[in-house]
Amino acid sequence: MRVAVLVPCYNEAVAIGGVVRDFRAALPDATIYVYDNNSSDGTREVAREAGAVVRLETLQGKGHVVRRMFADIEADLYVLVDGDGTYEAEAAPALIAKLLEDGLDMVNASRVTDRVAAYRRGHVLGNRVLTGLVATIFGKRLGDMLSGYRVFSRRFVKSFPALSAGFETETELTVHALELRMPIAEMPTRYIERAEGSVSKLRTYRDGIRILRTIVVLMKQERPLAFFSLIAGLMLAIGLALGIPVVIEFFQTHHVPRLPSAVLALGFVLVACLSLVCGLILDTVARGRLELKRLFYLAQPGVDGGLQR
Repeated sequence: MRVAVLVPCYNEAVAIGGVVRDFRAALPDATIYVYDNNSSDGTREVAREAGAVVRLETLQGKGHVVRRMFADIEADLYVLVDGDGTYEAEAAPALIAKLLEDGLDMVNASRVTDRVAAYRRGHVLGNRVLTGLVATIFGKRLGDMLSGYRVFSRRFVKSFPALSAGFETETELTVHALELRMPIAEMPTRYIERAEGSVSKLRTYRDGIRILRTIVVLMKQERPLAFFSLIAGLMLAIGLALGIPVVIEFFQTHHVPRLPSAVLALGFVLVACLSLVCGLILDTVARGRLELKRLFYLAQPGVDGGLQR
């Protein structure tokens, strides 16, 4: 089978050479592609000297790089890994074996480490919160949604729309698998700190907010009835809180002295009704989109088809 190792990179000259060499040793028959994202520290040259096929993506952001890689590369299996040297290449054969043996579309490498420098407490907490939020909305099947190390089938890669621009692409990958109810699995892998001189591009608060925003947008797109029902419930609660005292006063005095409150309460109730109707309509649209995505997914050859070729 054709195996492609996809490595998105931005200013990783310190680590990328070791990453390429490690994956060449772990997967000697695979082709290693390094997609550079406008690095200024010689990342491309180091990767090329280490034996990788090097290409350039000028749109800044990991999501743009992943979209380009998935569109350009033709293979039967894809290994996506960050170029910072924090993931163990030795785990790749086991991840691939798991995918092939169980006929899966994605195997996620969940990070396991006892090194504080590798996985800071703030990142651990943020990952748990965001992973828990996605699990609540879309279903709990993964414990480390933000891992940058995964193995995919061709069917997954060629059916993935890849709309995000930055680090929120991991969230999009996870939701894509959960929405289409793909066969997926997760395996623990060792996670280590960056090499000295290598700097993380992840900004904890900024990227955390972007990931949270992506989850909200995906919920609106994929679960519109639940999304707009929440808004309807909030508007209805406000409307009732404003309107009930007015109604009680009317029954007691047969007057409506607080007319602005009554009008405002009616407005909130009407917005609640409109929100619920929007949710019902968009839920039908989302179901149609899901059916189309499922059909396109099924049109791609699965793992068994790749083996037969």
